Amino acid sequence: MYKSQKKLLPKTNKRTYKMPKATQTILEIDLTALGHNYRYIQSQLKQGSRIMAVVKAFGYGSEDVAVAKELEKLGVTYFAVAYAQEGARLREGGIQTPILVLHPQAINFDTILDKCLEPCMYSSKILEEFIAFAQKKKQKNYPVHLKFNTGLNRLGFAQSDLKYIIDSLANSEAVKACSVFSHLAASEDLQQREFTLKQLDAFAEISEELKKALPHTPFLHTLNTSGVLNYPQAHYDMVRCGIGLYGFANDIEQSAKLKPVATLKTIISQIHTLEKGDTLGYNRAFTAQKKMKTATLPLGHADGISRAYGNGVGWVRINGHKAPICGNVCMDMIMVEITDIDCKEGDEVIVFGNQTTAEKLSGAVDTISYEILTAISQRVARVITRS
Repeated sequence: MYKSQKKLLPKTNKRTYKMPKATQTILEIDLTALGHNYRYIQSQLKQGSRIMAVVKAFGYGSEDVAVAKELEKLGVTYFAVAYAQEGARLREGGIQTPILVLHPQAINFDTILDKCLEPCMYSSKILEEFIAFAQKKKQKNYPVHLKFNTGLNRLGFAQSDLKYIIDSLANSEAVKACSVFSHLAASEDLQQREFTLKQLDAFAEISEELKKALPHTPFLHTLNTSGVLNYPQAHYDMVRCGIGLYGFANDIEQSAKLKPVATLKTIISQIHTLEKGDTLGYNRAFTAQKKMKTATLPLGHADGISRAYGNGVGWVRINGHKAPICGNVCMDMIMVEITDIDCKEGDEVIVFGNQTTAEKLSGAVDTISYEILTAISQRVARVITRS
C-alpha cells in the first residue's frame, strides 16, 4: 500500500519574532508578507482551484521549512520541490502535506518512498523504472504525476506517448496517476501569447484524452505565477506558484500588489577615508577622484552578491541613502561609498528588501529576481520575522 499514513517526524518549533537592527549579515524572512502573497494569489483563482506552493531551492533562497510550515497553516494543498532531497528536508522538518518531486531520479526512489514523496513521471525510462521499483516494494496505487511537454522542451512526455502511458498504467496496480500537468514557456510575456495559447490547447487535448482513458479523474495543473494572472481560463484544479509567494510577479503592476518576503541585511564593519588617487580593492579597480569615505561590509560573492554588481553597478542602502558599490566585489566583502551619508561602524545596511527590491537590484545586471534570491548562500543566517 501507499505509505501515506506512515508516521512522520513531529513538527518542530522555531522562534519567530520582530528583529532589532542587524548585527551581522542576515536574511530576514517575513511570514506576514508570505501570508499576504498567498491570500492575494488565492483571491485571483477561480472557485475550486487550489495552490501548489513551490518551495524548491530552500524556498527560493529563503527558508524552506519555515515557509512550508506557514503555508501549511494557511491551507496550502500541495508542495512542489525539484529534487527528492528537498522533499526529505521538508518531511524531516515536520511537513505532512503532499509533496510533488518535479525532477526525480532513480537513485532517490528509496528516499521518495521512505518520505512519502510523489514523483513526476516525465519519460518512458523514469516511468518504467518507478513502476518496477514500486512493484518490488509491493506498493499499490502509489501516487505519481504525469508531466507533458507542450513547448518548453525541457522535461515531459510527448502527446504521442499517450497510448504507451495509458497501457503502462493499466498493466500495473503499483502506481496511480494522481495529476496531469505541463509547464508554460513564456506565461509572463504577452507578446508570446499566441505560443502560450497553443501550449494550453495542447494540454487541454492531452488531459481530455487521459481523463477518458483512466479509471479515475486526475487533477490538472499547468500555470505558474504569471500564468495565474495572465491566463485565468486555465486555472484548472490547481496552480503552481513559486516566485509570487515570495513577492514577485514578473510584472510591475502585479508585483506592486505583493510583498517581498526576504530582506538581506548586513552591517558596516569598517569605515575608510580615501585621498584623491587612492585605489580600492582587488586589481585596484576603483580610484578615488576626490577625498571620500567608504564602508566595508561583511558580504561578498560567496554570499550571493555577484561580481557583476561591482564598480558602481550595484548599491545598498544605509540609513535610507543609496550607497554604490566601489571596486570589485570580493569573496567575503564589498565596499561602498558613504561620503555624503551620516553613518558609523556597526550601522545596519539593507541590500535588498522593500525599497530596493531583489527585482530592482537584479535588473541592474540584466538578470531576474529568482537568481539573486536563490544565490544567497546558506552561510547567511536566516531569521524568521513577522512584520
